[in-house]
Amino acid sequence: MKILQPLLCAVLLLAGLAWHPLATAQGSTARPLPAANQYSEKGADTCLACHDEEGSAYSASAVFKTKHGMRGDKRAPFGPGNLQCEACHGPGALHARNKKADSINAFRTDGKATLEQRNQACMSCHAGSSRTGWHAGAHERSNVACTDCHKVHKTHGDPALSKVSETEVCLACHKAQRADFHKPSSHPVRQGQMSCSGCHSPHGSTTVAMLKKPTLNQTCYDCHADKRGPLLWEHQPVSENCASCHAPHGSVRPALLSKSPPLLCQQCHSQASHPSLARSANALPGGSAGGAAFLVAGSCSNCHSQVHGSNHPAGAKLMR
Repeated sequence: MKILQPLLCAVLLLAGLAWHPLATAQGSTARPLPAANQYSEKGADTCLACHDEEGSAYSASAVFKTKHGMRGDKRAPFGPGNLQCEACHGPGALHARNKKADSINAFRTDGKATLEQRNQACMSCHAGSSRTGWHAGAHERSNVACTDCHKVHKTHGDPALSKVSETEVCLACHKAQRADFHKPSSHPVRQGQMSCSGCHSPHGSTTVAMLKKPTLNQTCYDCHADKRGPLLWEHQPVSENCASCHAPHGSVRPALLSKSPPLLCQQCHSQASHPSLARSANALPGGSAGGAAFLVAGSCSNCHSQVHGSNHPAGAKLMR
């Protein structure tokens, strides 16, 4: 009897070890992984069971404060009968099981989804209005993703859609323009009185520099309407291109001028019919060369004060 008991225990132990792999194999066979194109059964409830973080970089509940989370809007991902989180991120049943980031469109640059797939998730709904020129714009050609600028899961809303924070989104890439806005003379962008989208169309345009209007001058005239004309006596650079004289983002010279007068004026105005000569330090007050009026104060505009044009009958020289 004493021999039979250890023998019986050994037999049961071996049977248990043999049964365990078989049961595991049967269990795994019973629940195969979902297909990559299969949606989850509970939609957002499945996602929020894991993705419930609340922080400055990511907020799971932030989407419910945006138009995407409006339950009554049939166009919104969370609208009646729509796919909620999976309307943007794609089928999520496989991701819910294997927990791998590359099993779903996570809108990450290091993810499995290509740039075109990430952008298509947005463009499938946001393809009209100002985004009709997306494929003609510099951002699309530079492989910029929608989510590089737009952040739907931000606690305080999408920074690209706020006039206060929009500039920081743009200047994160446009470093040269950031430097220009810190120069002594610049448009009041840093002060929050203007935004980049006031002049540019970030979603693409057929114009130079993705301007909102067909020409640079028409863009400037939105604010500087007094320079629009028509005027009795016009200054040709004003009607041709404002950038002939001005640096649009900022300058170390007054009035955003691209060069200091009289050098700026002498780019076009030669010596013919006017003493448009090169000036040196000797022309400054107290010097021997004379002609201080061409260098001090407003330089050429000391006399030609109406540089943008004149309506005065005697304003042919833009002096009144």
